[in-house]
This record gives sequence, C-alpha cells and structure tokens, in this order.
Amino acid sequence: MSDDEPVRYSVENGVAKITIDRPERKNALSVEAMNGLTTAWERVERDSRARVVILTSADCGVFSAGLDLRQAAEIRARDGVDILTLMRDPMQTAMRAVSKPIIAAMTGSLMAGGMLLALKSDLRIGLRGTRAGITEVKMGRGSPWAVPLLWMLPQPVLMELVLTGETMPIERLAEHGFVNYLEETPDAVRARALQLAHMIAEGAPLSVRAAKASVLAAMDLGCEKGLVEANSLHVETYASLDAVEGPRAFAEKRKPVWQSQ
Repeated sequence: MSDDEPVRYSVENGVAKITIDRPERKNALSVEAMNGLTTAWERVERDSRARVVILTSADCGVFSAGLDLRQAAEIRARDGVDILTLMRDPMQTAMRAVSKPIIAAMTGSLMAGGMLLALKSDLRIGLRGTRAGITEVKMGRGSPWAVPLLWMLPQPVLMELVLTGETMPIERLAEHGFVNYLEETPDAVRARALQLAHMIAEGAPLSVRAAKASVLAAMDLGCEKGLVEANSLHVETYASLDAVEGPRAFAEKRKPVWQSQ
C-alpha cells in the first residue's frame, strides 16, 4: 500500500472490487483515499466489464474508522483549512450516483465515514462481534450524510447513533435490517458478498439497473411520484431484446444470453 494509492480497483467475471488499503491507519479516509474512492466510482460507472461492485477494505479489524483525524489536524495546523476542502467529493455523492449495485463487504467495525460508505451501498455484509457508529458529535464534526438512514433504521435508533456518538453491536443493526447477512470471519464476509455479486451479475443488466434506480427514486420522491418514476425507468427494460430473451430462455429451460450492457 502507498498513501499515494490507498484505493485498489479490479474487475473479474463482471464483479468490480474496490478496496480501501490503509490497514496501518484502520482504513481511515485520508484526502488521498477519499479522492481515490471518487475516482473509483467514476471508473466503475464507465467500465463495461463491471455489472456489480464489492466495496471492502484491507483486514485490520476495522472496515473504516472514518475521516483520518490525524491528517485533518495536520492540514489545519499547516494550511489553516478544513480537510474536506481538499476532497473532490467529501460526501461521496458520486457513490450514490453509481447505477450498478454496490455490496459493502464490511470485514471489521465501522464508524463515521465508514458508516457513510455503508449506507450508500445497496447491500451490506457484516462481521459478527464488530461495532458500528456515527461518532461525529464526539469529534466536533457533522453527519449530514446520515439522513438516508431514516429509510433504513427506526428513527429512535438513528437518533441514538447521531446524538450519543456511541457505537453499537453490528448485530443490533442487523436486527433492524440494515445488514443483509452477518458472517463469522472476514473471509466468510467476502465469500458471501461475492456470492451475491455473482447472482446479481447473472441478471439482465437493464433490469438490475432499473431496479436499483427505482428504489432510490422512491426514497427521494415518495411512493406516488416514485411509482411514476419507476415506470419511466423501466421503459427501456421492457422494450429491450432481453425482455424477449428472458421468457424464451425460461421456456426452453436454458440460461439466458443477455444482449444489453
């Protein structure tokens, strides 16, 4: 790992893998790491080889400790500016704009920016015995990015997270549906993420893309307007050759051959 290249990117069998590689700093999000992630989101959106994304990090017991506070203090002392001003996309809005499904393989605890990355993912696999939290109030920072959690967690649980800054067992978040699966080891977390990724990659690309976009649109617009937007998002899907190939392959008892990308 190099601090000049703290994010790794690879693609295999339709699955892009984005890895935060700063284990010696608990995978904390430095300026270089955050900008590397932004570049990775832009890259995966353009990459025709990638149908689904797994976001993970180097094993160190922590998926991501959030903002690199040591670097933040150094930048403030040296340049007199906040660390966020040096990041291309400090709230990782480019991540939410990725049209391909993102699976977070969380092989350790997560807090602050680590939670930001988790909630912007579409599926989440956690490691039993780890903890998660939104710790900004303990550091004098903020968590405006936490608003979408209102659609993922009960409001009192979210209030506890943002107001106390304390972490809670990942098992508690799983009970509320924030985590899709909990596994016993980091390798099992990655294996489950890969299993899900392969299932998604086998689906019709236009159908998968429209399904994700529809759910996110409903979060933004509400049910009535969300349904209208979802119908609009699926027009291309229903008009595609894949909409013919799927039923045909089912009737012929064979695996479909998708034409779209």
